[in-house]
Amino acid sequence: MALVDLVMPKLGESIMEATILKWLKKPGDIVTAEEVVLEIATDKVDSEVPSTASGVIKELFFKENDVVAIGAVLATIETEATENSSSPAPSVAPKATETPVEKVAEKAIEVPYVPAAANAPKPENNGVRFYSPLVLKIAQEEGISMSELEHIPGTGQDGRVSKKDILAYLEDKKAGKITAQVVAAPAPAATNTKVEEASKPTTAAAPSAPAIKATGNVEIIEMDRMRKLISKHMTDSINTSAHVTSFAEADVTTMVKWREKVKKDFERKENQKLTFTPLFVEAIIKCIKNFPWLNSSVDGDKIIIKKDINIGMATALPSGNLIVPVIKNANQLNLAGLSSQVNSLANKARQNKLSPADTQDGTFTLTNVGTFGSLMGTPIINQPQVAILAVGAIKKRPVVIETEFGDTIAIRHMMYLSLSYDHRIIDGSLGSNFLNAIVQELEAFDINRSI
Repeated sequence: MALVDLVMPKLGESIMEATILKWLKKPGDIVTAEEVVLEIATDKVDSEVPSTASGVIKELFFKENDVVAIGAVLATIETEATENSSSPAPSVAPKATETPVEKVAEKAIEVPYVPAAANAPKPENNGVRFYSPLVLKIAQEEGISMSELEHIPGTGQDGRVSKKDILAYLEDKKAGKITAQVVAAPAPAATNTKVEEASKPTTAAAPSAPAIKATGNVEIIEMDRMRKLISKHMTDSINTSAHVTSFAEADVTTMVKWREKVKKDFERKENQKLTFTPLFVEAIIKCIKNFPWLNSSVDGDKIIIKKDINIGMATALPSGNLIVPVIKNANQLNLAGLSSQVNSLANKARQNKLSPADTQDGTFTLTNVGTFGSLMGTPIINQPQVAILAVGAIKKRPVVIETEFGDTIAIRHMMYLSLSYDHRIIDGSLGSNFLNAIVQELEAFDINRSI
């Protein structure tokens, strides 16, 4: 017999952890290679983790709803030994040399710590406490010392402190529920800082929301996981970027008539429907080439201008929540290619089949609030991008137009557009000029364009 580790797989460049949604197997169950063992979720999409070997599930190391770092061992699978194996089973020391590279790297940066305090929690692992890289990173960012960290009770395996534990501790600390006797570390002998000054909250700390007491005839509903993540992302974006929104109006009559004229031929030729979204994306791409700062990110006091144009498109999930799949290298696609990507990503979103890679590396986002009947909206920037365009519903309205014979009133297809942008690097003039350029692209649509 041999034991094979099932590890949390890589899910993308920027994803460092995932949440276990559901175990589909339990210890003692037989599993085959590539059979799904558990369902996981990141802050983007849900995924499945297949078995890497055939055998019997020996042990599960995490529970459902646990947050697990990429590369961590999720379970062990007991497999049959190979026929030509004549050597005895390797001891513990040699086994470490056979561990996958990613796992070795992850274990190398775990910091074992022996609690010195008598009242510190006593984990089962011979009194030695391990802290994951994620927990250590949070502790460093929040100014939690190792002596303070050892007092945090852990709910993870062998009493480990999980991300959930340290975040709950920080909430209690900010709310004043943690006493100074527990969190205070010994003060250096040479310091003259007063205790009162040291205990003052920093100006950077965000005020906690006041508790709401539910009274009267109410219904209390727990947010689902996706809604919690959306809530956090939206709040983080507002706290990160200086949001400004500019509005414009476009006469898209020519574009509407052209699409109506060619959509049947397009579907017959390309075997897919032609929606307005790829037409909007086309206009965005043309304008980004002339306004590259709209396709950038901010890193401290540096501006990172992206050469690739990856357009995110806000899409509704079956649950009603929104997700933003990304059209990679959209500037390299023609209208048929854009339509194919738009339809494919939208279908995958509706079927909950988006992969983590489908939602990564966006550089600019389009959201069509018109699909929900809204005339316009004030979209929130999708971090770490610096701008997002919202297009409203297309409505027929009487509009004054100029002709060679003078002004006249005509029925036109009109649409509002709104651009939210990060005022840290995009001033009103740049944002407005970019928005007006998109309007001009849409209004100058060629009615005689071929498909």
